[in-house]
Amino acid sequence: MSRPSDGKINFQAFFRDRKMPDPLRGKRLTAPPADLLAEAVGFPGVRLTVDQADQALNAVADRLAPARSLLGRDEFNILALSGGAAGGAFGAGVLTGLTKVDRRPEFAIVTGVSTGALIAPLAFLGSAWDERLADAYVGGHAAELLSLKTFTGGIGPGLFKGEGLDALVAPFIDEIVINAVAREHARGRRLLIATTNLDSQKATIWDMGAIAARGGEAAVALFRDVLVASASVPGLFPPRMFEVEAGGERHQEMHVDGGVAAPLFLMPDALLHWRNLGNRLRRGRVYVIVNTVLEPSTLSTPPGVASIMGRSFETMLRFSYRQALSLASGFCARHNLPLSVASIPASFDHFNMLNFDTAAMREIFDAAHQLAQGDQLWSSPSAEPTGWRGLFKRPLPRPAIAPDLEEPQG
Repeated sequence: MSRPSDGKINFQAFFRDRKMPDPLRGKRLTAPPADLLAEAVGFPGVRLTVDQADQALNAVADRLAPARSLLGRDEFNILALSGGAAGGAFGAGVLTGLTKVDRRPEFAIVTGVSTGALIAPLAFLGSAWDERLADAYVGGHAAELLSLKTFTGGIGPGLFKGEGLDALVAPFIDEIVINAVAREHARGRRLLIATTNLDSQKATIWDMGAIAARGGEAAVALFRDVLVASASVPGLFPPRMFEVEAGGERHQEMHVDGGVAAPLFLMPDALLHWRNLGNRLRRGRVYVIVNTVLEPSTLSTPPGVASIMGRSFETMLRFSYRQALSLASGFCARHNLPLSVASIPASFDHFNMLNFDTAAMREIFDAAHQLAQGDQLWSSPSAEPTGWRGLFKRPLPRPAIAPDLEEPQG
């Protein structure tokens, strides 16, 4: 595995060397017809389009999790990283904390949504990239680039200028990172990012390793654009336009935060309900890092419009995360997969996900880093799998699983 460059991240150079065009200025091209398969221009096959036909499901299953020998001893770990804006500091702290105590597994599949999409490439590449991951969340860059100076004053498609998010992503996701992702993709590992296509009102899942494998400036640009689109909270940041081809015609799609359609995801929805994954998931374990507080909290909500809207949005968000976890739990139960979930502790209920203050993000990063080194990080919404299938599984090392999740003895 290649190690990251030690070169200093230079954000000022990003603005100095680039003129940032507004992709929404002027008249956009029409969205592709619903009955035609649309492909990113110059990058066919980098998006996972799955229908319910067995042939299509088999093809995507083979792409994500090839069938493995019954005698093999390799593990198949999946990591899903949720949204949460500034709460992404929690996920970064968890991963770096697991590294410190040597409890971080290698993941065969890493998925990311919103702020989880920004974490995902460095989480996918492994512990050697922890310094860059930590710097991305607690190095002060978000506080600088997503401050009031990038505020549009309510004019345009987002309250903040899109350049701030571009500038936050680009220095950390450089060609070195993308080439490293391509090498891991060639090994059979998969990095998946979700965006929300506002035109079709569906989630789009991008195979980032397939993008990286194409190489060149176009691959770097598309890789970054997907990450920015996935993190573009509607109303806060402008959407990202993608040029696509369908039926021999060129169109445009408008994409926003992946969390709008999928707060977190393990794989395409059609595969979640497919019972024929077979031995592809043997000796697997699913890890989910939720970059927000999950539990409801009681609070006297002030009667103002802003407070009511904010409280309603927070309530809706927490409910959607619990629903997504319920779906993941059902998938794991059907396939006899242990499920481990980490989320921001309830003691951080005061944490504002839209506050990119460095001190606040450092506080939650440090708490997650410390939590990951102990025995109370992971919880599970369901019991550990048991039964005859477990007899053929080699016991997996568990990174700090809570004591009440241990498998029964005997």
